[in-house]
Amino acid sequence: MGIVSNIAQKRGHPGSGRKKTRGQPKGRQVNPQALEQMSALIGTPTRRDLLIEYLHQIQDKFGHLSSDNLTALATHMKLALTEVYEVATFYAHFDVVRDEEVPPPAVTIRVCDSISCQLAGAEQLITELEADAGKDIRVVRAPCMGRCDLAPVAEVGHNHVEQVTAEKALAVAKAGDLHPTIPDYKNLEAYVADGGYGLLKECLAGKRTPEEIIEVLNNSSLQGLGGAGFPTGRKWSIVRGFDGPRLMAVNGDEGEPGTFKDRFYMESDPHRFIEGMLIAAWVVGIETSYVYMRDEYPAVIKILKTEIDKVQAAGLADHLNIEIRRGAGAYICGEESSMIESIEGKRGLPRNRPPYVAEVGIFGKPTLVNNLETLFWVRDIVEKGADWFANSGSNGRKGLRSYSVSGRVNKPGMILAPAGTTVNELIEKYCGGMVGGHSFKGYLPGGASGGILPARLGDVPLDFGTLQEHGCFIGSAAVVIFSDQDNMKDVALNLMRFFEDESCGQCTPCRVGTEKAVKLMVKPDWDTGLLTELSQVMTDASICGLGQAAGNPINCVLKYFPEDL
Repeated sequence: MGIVSNIAQKRGHPGSGRKKTRGQPKGRQVNPQALEQMSALIGTPTRRDLLIEYLHQIQDKFGHLSSDNLTALATHMKLALTEVYEVATFYAHFDVVRDEEVPPPAVTIRVCDSISCQLAGAEQLITELEADAGKDIRVVRAPCMGRCDLAPVAEVGHNHVEQVTAEKALAVAKAGDLHPTIPDYKNLEAYVADGGYGLLKECLAGKRTPEEIIEVLNNSSLQGLGGAGFPTGRKWSIVRGFDGPRLMAVNGDEGEPGTFKDRFYMESDPHRFIEGMLIAAWVVGIETSYVYMRDEYPAVIKILKTEIDKVQAAGLADHLNIEIRRGAGAYICGEESSMIESIEGKRGLPRNRPPYVAEVGIFGKPTLVNNLETLFWVRDIVEKGADWFANSGSNGRKGLRSYSVSGRVNKPGMILAPAGTTVNELIEKYCGGMVGGHSFKGYLPGGASGGILPARLGDVPLDFGTLQEHGCFIGSAAVVIFSDQDNMKDVALNLMRFFEDESCGQCTPCRVGTEKAVKLMVKPDWDTGLLTELSQVMTDASICGLGQAAGNPINCVLKYFPEDL
C-alpha cells in the first residue's frame, strides 16, 4: 500500500474502508422553541438589511439577546451565526448574554459621563447609584445622550431623567416608569395651518423646478450642518447627476458630546424637517429615504413614526418610500459611510474612499446624505429667499447657526444665532453669563473632536473655516464652556476616554492609539513628546474622522493650557 493510501486509511478518508461518523451536526444547534418564537416575532420574509431592527425587537421583548435567540435568528434569516453575533456585539445597546452568563436585571440606569455631565457631577451620581441601586437595578456608564443643557442626565429604561439625582433616578426605576415622555410639538395639523407643505405641493404640481430649488440653496450658502459643511445645493446636484435608482440617508445620529440641536428641532417642529426631506427627494429623484435616528432619542423616533404615517396617509409622500432606522449606541455611525453600513444591517465600520457615497452608497447606489437640521432649513430658505438666510450671519459670515451650549453658563441651551457669533457673545448675550463664582477659562467650539480653545480666543467667529488656524473646527457647533475651576488635563482625558470607547476598532492607529493615549494621560506627568507623536500618527493614519480628530484635545492642552500640565 502506498504512502497516500496509508494516510487516507489512518484519517478515515473515503476509500480507506472505514466510514466516518458524527454524533451530531456541526455547530450550535437551534432551540426549536426559540425558533418558533423568532418566527412569530420577526415574521417572514426577512430582510438582511433589517438585522439590527430584528435585534432591537428581540431585546425589547426579552430584555437581552440570549445565545438561543441569536442562533434562532440566524437560522430564521438563513445567515451564518457569526454574521449575527458580530453585529449584535458591535453595538453598545445590545445586551448579548451567553450560556453561562446571567441576564441583566429588568431595569438599567444609564448615566451619561461625557464632558457636560461630568462637569455637573456625574461621577458622584454614579457612586451614589451604585451604592443604593440594589441587585434588581443595573447601573452603567453611557456616552452623551444629547441633553447636555440639562446635565446631569440618566436614562432609566428609555425614560430620560434630566438634572437627575440618585434619589430621583431610583424613584423612577422603582416605579417602573421606563418609557419616554413625548414633549409637546407642532403636529401635522398645526404645521399645515401655518402654511406647511405649501412649498412641497408647488414642487409636486410643477410650479417649481428642481434647478430653481438648487439655485436658491446655492445662493443661500447653506452648508451641511452635521459638521462637514459641504455646500448643500452642490451636493444635491452631484447626486442628481448619477444614474438612478438614487437613495437618501438622513443622519440623525447626533452623538457628538455637547450636541443636542437636532433633538431640539425634532421635538418641537418635526414637519419642517419632513417637508425638507420630501423636497430633497423630489429635486434629486430619490426613491427611498432612510432616516437613521440614534437610539438615545426614543421620543424623536416615536414622533417621526407618528407624523410620517400621517404625511403618507395625506398623500404628501407618494413619491418617496421612507424607512426609519434605529441606531444601537455607536458614535462611529455618525460618520456617513459607517451609517450606511449600519443601514445595511452591518457593523458600523467606515469605508475607504473613493468611491464616495454620493456615487456608491446604500446597496451600492448613488446616495444623498444630509443632516436633519440641513433639511430643516430648506422650506424657510426657498420661501423667504436665499438672501434671507445668507444675510443672517455676522462678523463676515453667512447664514444662521444652531449652537448647542452647555457647561459653566447660567442658561445653557440651543441658541439660534447668526453664523460667526463668538463664544463671548454666546456667554454674555444669550446664556446669561458665567455661573456665579466661575470665570471663563476655555471652551470646546465643536464638541469632543473640535479641540479646546482658551478664553483669550473668545472673540473668534464660530463658523466653518474660522477655527482651523487655531487647530480646531466647529463641526456641529457643540459649544461647552469651562471655568477656572476646571483642569484641562481632566477635560482632555474625559474626551479621550470617549474616543477610546467609541473607536470601531477597524484601524490600528485609532484602536490602539486612543487606548495608549488614555494610559499616558492618566499619569500625573504627561510624556508630552510621546503624546504629540501618538496624536500625529492617529491624525495621519486613521481611516475616518474619529481617529483623525482624537488627538485634538491633547494638542490643544499642550498649546493653550501649559499651566495645567
